[in-house]
Amino acid sequence: MELLISLLSGAVGGNAAGKLIGKLDQGTLINSIAGIVGGGVGGQLLSMVGAGGLADGGMDIAGIIGQVASGGVGGGVVLAIVGVVRNALAK
Repeated sequence: MELLISLLSGAVGGNAAGKLIGKLDQGTLINSIAGIVGGGVGGQLLSMVGAGGLADGGMDIAGIIGQVASGGVGGGVVLAIVGVVRNALAK
């Protein structure tokens, strides 16, 4: 369940980052794919560093908020990387 939350919040984070930073926007599909990848990686990193109760897989509100935050931030970061690389290659 935690992975699903991270993936979904990553997709949302990727699309939000794309809309907020117009130069990095790659379209809804690529924003979503980059966000899903980033959300999965962000969620896994959070559980690898053992961020206390946030990554333990508990279905309490703190665990869910932690997964949403890590997924959203991870999605935005991966989209930023993808956007910078694609813009650099386009020149």
